[in-house]
Amino acid sequence: MTAKIIDGKAIAAKVREQVREGVQEIKEKYDYTPGLATVLVGEDPASSTYVRMKQRMCEELGIRSIGHTLPADSSQEEVEELVRELNADPNVNGILVQLPLPKQIDEEAVLNTIDLEKDVDGFHPVNIGRLAMKGRKPLFIPCTPHGVMVMLEETGTEISGAEAVIVGRSNIVGLPVALLLQKANATITICHSRTQDLAEHTRRADILVAAIGWPEMIKGDMIKPGATVIDVGVNRVDDPEAKRGYRLVGDVDFEAGKEVAGAITPVPGGVGPMTIAMLMRNTLRAAEIAMERREATPA
Repeated sequence: MTAKIIDGKAIAAKVREQVREGVQEIKEKYDYTPGLATVLVGEDPASSTYVRMKQRMCEELGIRSIGHTLPADSSQEEVEELVRELNADPNVNGILVQLPLPKQIDEEAVLNTIDLEKDVDGFHPVNIGRLAMKGRKPLFIPCTPHGVMVMLEETGTEISGAEAVIVGRSNIVGLPVALLLQKANATITICHSRTQDLAEHTRRADILVAAIGWPEMIKGDMIKPGATVIDVGVNRVDDPEAKRGYRLVGDVDFEAGKEVAGAITPVPGGVGPMTIAMLMRNTLRAAEIAMERREATPA
């Protein structure tokens, strides 16, 4: 048995095209261009690369990119003041503060400063709280978890009634994915570094989401035959034969896993492309909310 390879690039391209069309509709209907502001504190190479990727994607989809870079020694007040200025800027629909921030900055306090209607990362406590509550809907869903759900839907995976196991409990991926799967009526198990006999849990999973940051931790014999496996992990492992001296692998042993699973995401080319695509979708949604508010406000 060889699994269906879930092509994250193709699914992300579909999402981006939907966003491009939505942005064009807003421009034509309201004479308004959606805008995404990025805040980068310091010059961390990886963070700088991520921000540039997001800015390029904005340009491709017709979204205004508004970049702000602050020195690495910026104070808490300086970062929060910039966020407050962006909250008040009608040309900014989404605010993305690139993490991690320097050690002297309280990340949670900064994220809490972002206006709820501009929280396109989906990490505001109110958005997460709504995600956790039955019958409530967040304004925005965190990008990577939302991307995971879109991939499951696009591959025709039956979620309702399925047993889903999430390996990893981070605020960014593991916990939001679990909440989303629960809302979709799956039965949830969250595993982590202190879970005893991890394989006993993963072998029950109809849907297995690996997001623990441990290279190829999930082996083929830990996967239920026919399961859908979503590998969120991106890890560097040394490889002298590779051009850069390393290669990227996920949290799942892909070569072994694809011989057992029914469907599986590769790394790279799986979940990764979905994250930025969902960020663009959230930015479009933020612009739609802003335009609805503008229409409802008396002149």
